[in-house]
Amino acid sequence: MWKTSIFRTFILAICMIFNITDPVISYGQVARTDDLLRREMKERRIPGLQVAIVQKGKIVLLRSYGMADIEQAVPVSNHSMFSINSCTKAFTGVAIMQLVDEGKVALQAPVSRYLDSLPEKWQAVTIRQLLTHVSGLPDILHIISRPGYNKSEQEAWAETMTAPMEFTTGEQFSYNQTNYVLLGRIIDKFSGMPFIRAFEERQFKPAGMKHTCFGDSYDVIPDAIPTYRYISRLYGETLPEPKLTRNVEEFPPYRRTASGMKSTAEDLARWIIALQKQQLFRTAATLDTLWKAGVYNNGQPTQWALGWVTRPRPQHRAVTATGGGRAAFFVYPDDDLAIVVLTNLAGSYPEDFIDELAGFYNPAIAAADPVTALRMQLRQRGYEHAWEVYQELKKANAGFQPSETDLNDWAYRVQSRGKKKEALEIFRLNMLLFPDSWNVYDSYGEALLQNNRKEEAIKMYQKSILLNPQNNNGKRVLETLQQQ
Repeated sequence: MWKTSIFRTFILAICMIFNITDPVISYGQVARTDDLLRREMKERRIPGLQVAIVQKGKIVLLRSYGMADIEQAVPVSNHSMFSINSCTKAFTGVAIMQLVDEGKVALQAPVSRYLDSLPEKWQAVTIRQLLTHVSGLPDILHIISRPGYNKSEQEAWAETMTAPMEFTTGEQFSYNQTNYVLLGRIIDKFSGMPFIRAFEERQFKPAGMKHTCFGDSYDVIPDAIPTYRYISRLYGETLPEPKLTRNVEEFPPYRRTASGMKSTAEDLARWIIALQKQQLFRTAATLDTLWKAGVYNNGQPTQWALGWVTRPRPQHRAVTATGGGRAAFFVYPDDDLAIVVLTNLAGSYPEDFIDELAGFYNPAIAAADPVTALRMQLRQRGYEHAWEVYQELKKANAGFQPSETDLNDWAYRVQSRGKKKEALEIFRLNMLLFPDSWNVYDSYGEALLQNNRKEEAIKMYQKSILLNPQNNNGKRVLETLQQQ
């Protein structure tokens, strides 16, 4: 009895030190989690980070690392509120599905059933197509992001409605903020209150989220921490090395269904628990629909579900949300596991290492994700061995097959961190694996340009346009290159 009591006291002490809320995980799991996060923070130069692990409906680990405010030397606490940017879209998906659950909105209905005075080409776009980014609508962000643009919501909206469609609805994917502006208006109308209040009353309060709100850099919010980014140019000059700067976030109120929330890892974990315990929907079937991928016109699935991103795998599927290159949460529905990682550095991309982190709580998860398996191998052997490593993994497991979209997204994240040569090898691997895709040639061409290989880039853009004559952006790039 004495030894058992001493051991239990030791375990409880460890739980207190590491903010473990339920001692069902081992000290080894905690230590490996700690090591991985400190490694990634060092390599990615992340000032501050929060993590929450959810297992079997409970928060089993909650930890904070680093600095919330570098200038004031304020450390991150569990109550520090991080910007979650486009993770907000997952909440918008829930808000729409609450209306669907109540019979007020239908996913297959055209947006014109619910909103008046839309351009003719917009009217047939369905609610599901808005949520899954296959609408083809012109993106309002392209308009309001122009240098010196300072017009009102009404003026920006008027310009957007007169802009041409990007592509035929349902034919392609294009990440688009106009979609979520429209969804916000539907939530306003059919919830009977502004969408901000609807989120608070119908999601934040039921889930017990006491440290979550809407806002940007112009809002003074207790416990909200600044965000940072590394830049390579300043005042028109190229810097000798990247410089850490404060990141100014501007989210006009009408855009906040897309990227306007601040929260904590603990609050997001509570929200995920509420979702899975059916506290936000009337039926379990509604949650299944929320996490089901959309479809293109040809019947193929999109990567996006309803405000969430799907990661389909033969086993250990995941549904995820990411935001601003600084925040992410993954839910593994079949494993009763979820992981939330928030950082205060744009470009840190925690989504890159969450599956590896999940492997500490279920080893099969890291092995089941092809990109994670590749990343862990290439980290050790070098990215120039990407094709060789892929072949080895494929030989060991015939079912090993990374998706085109996952490889493409991963390569862009690597490229954004300044690792142009490493990204080029991932883009090349994607091209070799999916030779019939116009998008892999477009992306590989862009990466070749980043590596000053213009002539090869021209050939890639030509292949892309041959496969997809509607690749208008590729046409513009190719025209510019051929004129130089």
